[in-house]
Amino acid sequence: MSDDLTLLRDETLSALTAATDLKGWDAVRVAALGRNGRLTQLLKGLGGVAPEARKERGAALNRLKAELEAVLEARRGELDAAALDARLANERVDITLPPRPEPRGSIHPISRTMEEIAAIFGAMGFGLAEGPDIEDDWMNFGALNIPAHHPARQDMDTFYMPGERGGRRLVLRTHTSPVQARTMLSEAPPIRKICMGRTYRADHDATHSPMFHQCEGLAIDRAIHLGHLKGCVVDFLRSFFGIASLPVRFRSSYFPFTEPSMEVDIGWNRKTGELGAGGDWLEIMGSGMVHPKVLANCGIDPRDWQGFAFGMGIERIAMLKLGIPDLRPFYDADLRWLGHYGFSPLAPAMLHEGLASGGGAA
Repeated sequence: MSDDLTLLRDETLSALTAATDLKGWDAVRVAALGRNGRLTQLLKGLGGVAPEARKERGAALNRLKAELEAVLEARRGELDAAALDARLANERVDITLPPRPEPRGSIHPISRTMEEIAAIFGAMGFGLAEGPDIEDDWMNFGALNIPAHHPARQDMDTFYMPGERGGRRLVLRTHTSPVQARTMLSEAPPIRKICMGRTYRADHDATHSPMFHQCEGLAIDRAIHLGHLKGCVVDFLRSFFGIASLPVRFRSSYFPFTEPSMEVDIGWNRKTGELGAGGDWLEIMGSGMVHPKVLANCGIDPRDWQGFAFGMGIERIAMLKLGIPDLRPFYDADLRWLGHYGFSPLAPAMLHEGLASGGGAA
């Protein structure tokens, strides 16, 4: 390689090494290989070279051009990588930090209501019982003295499941009462239990849902009477709603699994929705003395034992206590709704100071 080509090569490599960004790199490229670059001008001047030296000179120029193009491309790759590293460093995002203000977890009103129910009845000496969501039709209906022709057993009202258990149809439980039957079948009296959980019925509108929650209570002993039922229910309602003088009325009704049976009403104001005032009545739960046939079906001799039972919708009492007008948002998973009606995990239960001590229960 002649001295001028060697000088051009060395100066281009030196300038390329000194280039710290793509703009400097492009300036070196243009100076060497651009339309008016030094090497381009030498290639254009091959016509003035003596014929005997033209071939060798042209080969040397092409070798230098190929070398510089390769070096330029390699250097561009280095500068591209460096530029990307610098950009990533400047645009770095700390993914360990939340992109929004730290979210505040809330306890769902259903969960909070169940906690308060458990606390009140726990103070009365009631334990907690649980059962499966899928029952057979005997446990859900037959054991509870609900006859085969009862409307509640029709397909239009009840979610039956495919298959059978012991020759009996499977059903999504329509109430939590099967847990009472299971408790009486598995435990010897005296019994004092409440059960809470999901139940299912074919009904859906602003005040009904195909899936909802119930709470039921059961007390079995030798000398239980209606006075114990009344005391237990009144103490619970006044403690839960925080109204020491809440009016409570027991009204004759009918349920297949209790005899006598009673609806329980509380005083309220129909115009304002205020509880405990106004002179109007609002139905809140069902109750009664456990039917002797139910006791016998569950292996308890009704000549020696008797008891009371009651049941209520958890969503219903939560809506009354919290002023929630529509049932459907309970299951919409709307964080705005939950942020408004939800509870802090550290907030104490909103129970009345006069928490029932169990004096009214058996």
